[in-house]
Amino acid sequence: MWFRNILMYRLTSDTPLTADTLETALATKPALPCGSQTLSTYGFVAPFGKDADAPLVHSGQGFILICARTEERILPSSVVRDAVQEKVEEIEAAESRKVYKKEKDQIKDEVTQALLPRAFIRRSKTYAAIAPAQGLILIDSSSAKRAEELLSTLREVLGSLPVRPVGVKTAPTATFTQWVKEHQASHGLALTNECELRDSAEDGGIIRIKREDLASEEVQMHLAAGKLVTQLTLAWEDKLSFLIDDKLTIKRLRFEDLLLDQAEEDGGDDAASQFDASFILMMMTFVEFIPQLLEALGGEEIPQGI
Repeated sequence: MWFRNILMYRLTSDTPLTADTLETALATKPALPCGSQTLSTYGFVAPFGKDADAPLVHSGQGFILICARTEERILPSSVVRDAVQEKVEEIEAAESRKVYKKEKDQIKDEVTQALLPRAFIRRSKTYAAIAPAQGLILIDSSSAKRAEELLSTLREVLGSLPVRPVGVKTAPTATFTQWVKEHQASHGLALTNECELRDSAEDGGIIRIKREDLASEEVQMHLAAGKLVTQLTLAWEDKLSFLIDDKLTIKRLRFEDLLLDQAEEDGGDDAASQFDASFILMMMTFVEFIPQLLEALGGEEIPQGI
């Protein structure tokens, strides 16, 4: 149980998110298999364990883990389009008339319904970790759309869920650019060897630097020409390495061997214990890391009225 991405959300009121409350709420929206005529389904599944009675909420030391699953039938538009065209040509040839849009739309619906039972099924999971004491929801996704789908469904089963994306007071691009210019970050963060540079003009160019010293003359020349750093790879206290962008999306998150070895030692040989140990250690790392990251980026922005 190690996240690969983080999208950060802040709870904006004292919502009572407990394991028992969530278990009851999530049970009203379980993930269901796609029926033969169903394009997609969405609901909650157990974060650990495949048994039907496995809990929908995993908790440990005050932290909570939940998981949502999407199941969808994959029906390529090209397959539907070709089948519709074939049917239209048959009708036009047999009846010596033109098939117009309204009838084509009806044919498309019929073709889709006929093909759906034979379509492949794709499943994907999205995990969310909740730290109630810190007022944080962390979603293991780099897609804001997928994160919002999970939050929206969680809001649906709970009745309300006042959250907002975590933001900072200073534009991240300004901080990233300053760090690269000065060849150093702060709050336990260290630059590594990758960044993305963008021209400040609306239609300006993009330059991606990989596996190079960010203090190099080439990078510094781009900064001197007015380019801004919009993505940057960082390491934190020999525990984490990651890529962060100007929307505070954390991607390619990697836990260093120090943490992996500790989780393995804490969890022992049992799979459930390993899962629990890695989850708790991950969350303890996050609640230490995230405040330092936000402070390094100028401090968390609290919107007026909240």
